[in-house]
Amino acid sequence: MVIRIEACGVCASDCKCWSGAAMFWSGDKPWVKAPVIPGHEFYGRVFSLGPGARDHFGVEIGDRVIAEQIVPCERCRYCRSGQYWMCEVHNIFGFQREVADGGMADFMRIPRNARLHKIPDTVSADDAAIIEPLACAIHTVNRGDIQLDDVVVIAGAGPIGLMMVQVARLKTPRALIVIDPVPSRRLLAKHFGADHVIDPVGQDAGEIVRGLTQGYGCDVYIEATGSPAGVGQGLNLIRKLGRFVEFSVFGAPATVDWSIIGDRKELDVRGAHLGPYCYPIAIDLLARGLVTSKGIVTHRYLLPRWDEAIEMAASLDSVKVLMHPVAGAGEP
Repeated sequence: MVIRIEACGVCASDCKCWSGAAMFWSGDKPWVKAPVIPGHEFYGRVFSLGPGARDHFGVEIGDRVIAEQIVPCERCRYCRSGQYWMCEVHNIFGFQREVADGGMADFMRIPRNARLHKIPDTVSADDAAIIEPLACAIHTVNRGDIQLDDVVVIAGAGPIGLMMVQVARLKTPRALIVIDPVPSRRLLAKHFGADHVIDPVGQDAGEIVRGLTQGYGCDVYIEATGSPAGVGQGLNLIRKLGRFVEFSVFGAPATVDWSIIGDRKELDVRGAHLGPYCYPIAIDLLARGLVTSKGIVTHRYLLPRWDEAIEMAASLDSVKVLMHPVAGAGEP
């Protein structure tokens, strides 16, 4: 199947790749296998269907669709057990060409083993463009197992962090706290439902969180800063027996005192990777107006200005940057 791209978001991992961060190398082998067209936050409309694709995907020409970022191999132990997002082969659109190039293009090929979802036309264009990161945010918040009386800290109010705020608010915790150094992002976090926002540069986050929790610390800490410092911050802020959820993809190693996790606090440390089984939920939340892209999508660029787009996405002058094909793109 071939889709005509309508929009593709720029992810923080795209920015790290663009700048050559060490995280994209494992030993002597790059995780990003150039040459490859990047882009995994895409959506588009069905342009052409190969033999059997109509029935296999359940779509028609012109349908609005999104494919999950991972393309499962369907053969490893994880794929066979339904844990496809941890596929051992782990081909992801926009990072390895073995399966398919990514969505920063006019057209994109969708292989047979992609996980495809239809997008209703009632979902706005900008909302459709955030389905992939929203699915990741939903999975991360679910990993936190938020209860009604929990005090939750979300560290990092970037695009996905702000989506996590919206999703966590739907869980109705006792208090929702957001930490971010950027004033405009703290304001957005408040708009999206945060009860308290903290500037980690000008305020003492530990003192504030302990003051809100009778000195104990938060019940759930979600790390979405993209900075290794966010890990140590979380270990300091979280209470004993709390739940620490790690989402960020770092550009450098994070070093912490692991005795805090075991001997001192006996923490439940959980990772969160991609958005498994969350795309239908993301589409539904957007369709019902419970989550929005308003205030999150801040910049748009045409594809020929891709370098400017990624540079803007890597700066604090934007929240979410989208790229769009030039109108009237020809045949693939």
